[in-house]
Amino acid sequence: QVQLVESGGGLVQAGGSLRLSCAASGRTFSSYAMGWFRQAPGKEREFVAAISWWTGAMISYAESVKGRFTISRDNAKNTVYLQMNGLNAEDTAVYYCAARLRGGGAAMVDIHDYDYWGQGTQVTVSS
Repeated sequence: QVQLVESGGGLVQAGGSLRLSCAASGRTFSSYAMGWFRQAPGKEREFVAAISWWTGAMISYAESVKGRFTISRDNAKNTVYLQMNGLNAEDTAVYYCAARLRGGGAAMVDIHDYDYWGQGTQVTVSS
């Protein structure tokens, strides 16, 4: 089992940047495929980015964030990151980190693929 804690959210002006972090407990972080999702008020939780386990060779992004967001992982620090550049008001949401053991080497985009979730961190972009 793994516990996830997100950090790095906050208030930023449109066009600005933030880097979210998700710290995982346990000694087997490298065995988990990781993902970032977000949920805006009144909307369903949606996929943002995902990275496969171990080397993170497989990465996937939602179309809405491609070219602006970058997901990465540091297994030595048990942490996955989401670098967000060029933020706009539509990026305002609570951002959640998710994990699943291995996941077949894929970067998983379906919310139902994940077994563990963090508590979320708020990102607010002012226009």
